Amino acid sequence: MDFILSEEQKALQKKAREFAIREVLPVARKYDESEEFPLPVIKKAWEEGLLNLGIPKEYGGPGFSLVDSCIVVEEISSACPGIATSVFDNSLGAEPIIIGGNEEQKQRILTELVNEFKLIAFATSEPTMGSDVAGMKCLAEKDGDEFILNGNKFWITNGGFADYITVFATVDPEKKHKGIATFIVDTKSEGVKLGKHIPKLGQRSSNTVSVGLKNVRIPKENILARPGRGFILGMQTFAHTRPAIGAFAIGCARSAMEYSIDYAQKRETFGRPIGNYQVIQEKIANMYKDIEAARLLTYKAAWEADQGIDNNLSSAIAKAFASDVAMNVTTEAVQIFGGYGYLRTFPVEKLFRDAKLYQIYEGTSEIQRIVISRFVMKRYEHAMPYLGKKRS
Repeated sequence: MDFILSEEQKALQKKAREFAIREVLPVARKYDESEEFPLPVIKKAWEEGLLNLGIPKEYGGPGFSLVDSCIVVEEISSACPGIATSVFDNSLGAEPIIIGGNEEQKQRILTELVNEFKLIAFATSEPTMGSDVAGMKCLAEKDGDEFILNGNKFWITNGGFADYITVFATVDPEKKHKGIATFIVDTKSEGVKLGKHIPKLGQRSSNTVSVGLKNVRIPKENILARPGRGFILGMQTFAHTRPAIGAFAIGCARSAMEYSIDYAQKRETFGRPIGNYQVIQEKIANMYKDIEAARLLTYKAAWEADQGIDNNLSSAIAKAFASDVAMNVTTEAVQIFGGYGYLRTFPVEKLFRDAKLYQIYEGTSEIQRIVISRFVMKRYEHAMPYLGKKRS
């Protein structure tokens, strides 16, 4: 085992941290309050090679590993989780093409994303369906060599500004996962309607919209996965992107901890800094140990994906644990700040609102626990002798 970052990874971390402090942090509050899309910041990320992190080198991308990507995501999220979500969404949108695209699709779409400032979104969720991917109703009707899409997608990150969207739709809702296919949708196509930004509790700078599809014709060259294969592609994509959600949560929690340390050392009550009180020291100690544990779990899940190991379980553990850590740490940060923590003029209030989303998107914390419990109850190998006869 080796827990040391390489020199290249340290340099990447330094570059991402400097970008976060220089370009993201100064405008984080502005975009949160205005709920505008931080397009200039995202374009700067593209110019500095911090967008499209996972696109392979043969298509012009940086070819970063998932561990590398998690390092970048943590740093940008520490400055603003909402802007970090917007930056990383290109990786989510492109991942199905990286995993399942044919050579022509990779050359055409991935190369364009690298050479031009283009955004690509990802669409599985619908107004009545989120974590239950197999329950989607957006229809894909076969028409010769092409498909025609009809339906609505919801909670689509960067959807209002996307040039492309990888859309998951079903040929028959009754077939559940066996009917799901995947398509590359050009948002300029006839019948595509991008909705208005949906107001949210937190991560307000992250553009979230509905996408309407009315008789949208998908040419043969934009069929990414045939019916049945689409569900598998979606699950493979989530396994590759969930560790990054852990990294988002870690960055958010880390900032809340650092602000809490700073405040505890300066704020005095009863004649001494509140950091001198054992109850505050305990809170900060818990923050630090949980963040460290979350980072190790996240790196493990990312490393497994990089090694080609099935990381469905480890990514579920990392996401569930890290998202809970972010919520707990930001809650305690508000408590340490007291009344000031409740004010919008201090940063922990925003981080507290931003953190909640990690327990919800890309599979809720409850869904991750279902994944974990299924493994533990059915596949976990016991070291201790069974009590009586083993159940079949």
